Order: sequence, then C-alpha cells, then structure tokens
Amino acid sequence: MLIRNKLMLRFTLVVLAIQVSFSAFIYYFNASTRAQRFEHRLGTSVTLAARLLIRPGKLETGKLGSLRRRDLLTLTNEQISIYGPDGNLRYSSADDIDQALNQAHLASLRPDQPTAFATGQQRETVGMGYRHEGEQYGIFVSAEDQVGWARLHQLGLLLLVGNVGALALTILAGWYFAGAALAPVARISRQAGRISATSLGRRLSEGNGRDELAQLARVFNEMLAGLEQAFEAQKSFLAHASHELRTPLTTLTGTLETALAYDDNLPAARESLAHSLDAARHLQSLTASLLALAKADGTLPTFTPVRLDECLNQALDFARAKYPGRDLRLAFGTLPNEPEGDIFMLPGNAELLTTALLNLLDNAAKYSAGPVVAELGYASPATLRVRVTDAGPGLSPDELSHIYEPLYRAAGAVGRPGYGLGLPLTQRIVQRHGGRLELASAVGEGTTATVWLPALPV
Repeated sequence: MLIRNKLMLRFTLVVLAIQVSFSAFIYYFNASTRAQRFEHRLGTSVTLAARLLIRPGKLETGKLGSLRRRDLLTLTNEQISIYGPDGNLRYSSADDIDQALNQAHLASLRPDQPTAFATGQQRETVGMGYRHEGEQYGIFVSAEDQVGWARLHQLGLLLLVGNVGALALTILAGWYFAGAALAPVARISRQAGRISATSLGRRLSEGNGRDELAQLARVFNEMLAGLEQAFEAQKSFLAHASHELRTPLTTLTGTLETALAYDDNLPAARESLAHSLDAARHLQSLTASLLALAKADGTLPTFTPVRLDECLNQALDFARAKYPGRDLRLAFGTLPNEPEGDIFMLPGNAELLTTALLNLLDNAAKYSAGPVVAELGYASPATLRVRVTDAGPGLSPDELSHIYEPLYRAAGAVGRPGYGLGLPLTQRIVQRHGGRLELASAVGEGTTATVWLPALPV
C-alpha cells in the first residue's frame, strides 16, 4: 500500500473514532436526560393521583363523583393503577391494563422513592408507595414519551448523517493533506530518478532546509557526494592501473618480439630474457599490490587479539632488510600506569596490520635522508598510536590532498620504485580496523604519519 493511502486511512480512522465517540456521548447524554425528564413527569403524575384519589378518601368510598377516570390522564397513552394496603387493585384508568409487571414490583415500593421500569418498547412506568392514615398504597403510572423518543430519533439520524458527511470530508481532506505532505517526497523521488552513474554531480533539493525531508535530502546529497568521489577515484584508479599495467606488458611484449626477430646468438637472447624478466617481475609486483588493495576492500577474516608491538617489530625487520643502510629506530611513547594485562593489544588481523606498518616504514625509509623513528604508545587508555617520522623532502599541500588516491605518485617519487598503492592500502587497512591515518608534512621538513587504533582494555 502506498504511504499516501496509509496516511489517509490512518487519518480517516482516527477522525472517525473521535467522531463516533463524541456522537455516542451526545446520544447517550440526551437519552439519559430524556429518561430522567420523563421519569420526573411520571413521578409528578403519581403524586397528583395520590392527592386526588387517596387523600380525599375517594378510593375507600368507591365514589369518584364528577371525576372521571380519564380526567387524571395528562400524558400520552397514560395509565394509572392504584393498589390498596391489602395488595388488591383499587383503581385503574383503563380496564385493559396489564397488571402483571405492576404486581411484580408492588412489594418493592417505598414512600417517596420512585421505582422506574419499562413495560413495553416505548412505554415506561414509575411506581411509588404512598402512606395515608398509617396505611401504604401502591401507585403505578405508565405512559409513552412520544415527543422525547421522536427527538432522540431525530438526534440519532442527525448524528448519523453528520458522521457520514464528516467521513466523506475527512477522506477528501486526508487525501489532500497526505498528498501535500508527501509532495516533497515525490519531488525527491523524481530528482533521484534523474541521477545516474553519468550524472552523479546532481544534487537533491533540500527544501526549507529545516524539516525531516530536508534532513533526508541532505543525507542523500552526502551519499551522492561520497559516491561521486568513489566513482572519480575508481575512474582515476582504472586509468592509472591500465597505464601502469600497459607499460610492463608493452615492454615485455616488445622485448620478446625483438628477441624472436633479431636475436641470433645466446648473449643477445640472454640480454633480451633479462629485460623480459625485469618487466615480468615489475608486472607481478604491481599485480600483487593491486590484489592486496582489493583484499583490504573485501571481507576480512575474523579479528583476534593482536599485539601491535609485535606487528611493528616485524615490519621494522622487513624494512631493515630492504634498506640495510637506513637508520630505523623504535621508540615508545606514553604507556598505561600499572597495567593489569598485556599492553599494545587490539582486535585485528596481524598480517594486514604488519603490511600497513611496513608501507609507512617503506615510504619513510625510501625518501628520508636521515633516521626514521617509529614511536609506539597510547594516545588514551582506549587508543593506541603509532607515529612514523622521517627526514625526507616533504609534501606540498596539493600533494597531500591526493596522497591517498591509488596509483598517485608525488613529484619527489619520480624515478623511485613504487606504484602509489602503499598509502591507499594502509589507509583502508587502518579504517577497516576502526582507526584512522593522518599525514602531516611540509616541503623540506619531512613527513609524519600517525595511526590511531582502538585498543583492548589493559
């Protein structure tokens, strides 16, 4: 069901429930008022009959004189029955009155305490005891409240027609207001439908910028900005990757074709094979780096407790073996006071963390003219920090803004080994471990790479 229909249905049901409840209250209040009013009129007739018939003693003598039976009747289809102290019927306003219900209630009558009960579909009766000269008489007066019932029937019909009309108006109002409330959603839907992979630069209208729909549009716009950035990074990555892969492939193919066409002796063939092997190794190394980057973006194995100091020591050993002439130092920063367990522990994957730290050390050792310092410590009781500082040429602000793009290489990296995949890979490994990586650099002052990672309690 469409949201518009759901809103209209719920709005209609709520309004209908309020209308029906209010109408039922009005009808019940009027019905109760009618019953009380008519009961009071019947009680007045009981008192009048007692004063006119019992007090003057006309029932004892059996002579009504000039008073006829119908002279006492003032209500529509009124009937009066009077029982003597002995329980026998002494007077009735008509001979065809059914006395069964009157006799059933006769014993419960009390003086000045009217007893009301129904004797038909619209006929109502009030009975009351009346004491005269030490003896109690029972008086019953019944009548039909035709005017009261007619008014109540008119009120019920009016409420019914009013509720039906109000229901129709509620449905129309619900349809209109639901459509008006969802119009911004329809607009956002139309705008989003016009956005594709080739037009990610478009943005959704944020309306007044204050309500929930504006917040939703803002979230969509932020998501589109992220998607646009990801698509641009992917396009740049594909462009650079195709170029980087094409170069060794072209070299390998050209060398082999030249060797096949022109090499006619063993030394020339060996030279061609050596060039081909270098190109193949270059291609293998580049492919391995691209696969590592894809692995960091894919599903990671289940994290286990890892000692970050062991990962850093292993990365330092690899870097010292690769750069034997470089001074690589390990230092310790702030440590927890009186730890109860092992320190430098975090949940993660040791292989990936070692790879990330080795990439930072490799970059520092590759470009640094002085010692490289790797500092391990705690930034807070729940955060581990690794800081790698070099004395290299540094990076400009423009180069820093592109440093995490795959296959991007700064101006100082030209002519040096590498493919521009180390920092992007390191950043993604750190992010997948719930941490963050920041680079601070200035031209001629070196570079500092800082990694923050969530630590296990110590």
